[in-house]
Amino acid sequence: MYYVYRLQSIEHPEQQYTGFTTDIAKRLEAHNNGQVPYTSNYKPWTLINSFAFKDEKKAKAFEHYLKSGSGRAFVQKHF
Repeated sequence: MYYVYRLQSIEHPEQQYTGFTTDIAKRLEAHNNGQVPYTSNYKPWTLINSFAFKDEKKAKAFEHYLKSGSGRAFVQKHF
């Protein structure tokens, strides 16, 4: 399975991150260990949403959408 996930910083709740992975637990651990440069300044992180896909292409397209302007508006309205 392929996953699109959303994280929220525990200490800086206004900071959120959207990503793609095949192993959510391992990826969350990497974020919280500071192994992801973009998120290392805002650790620790908690998982707020995850979306499972059988198709890698569809998962990556959904991640790309969530990172777009209309995708961010969708997240604000529905989550």
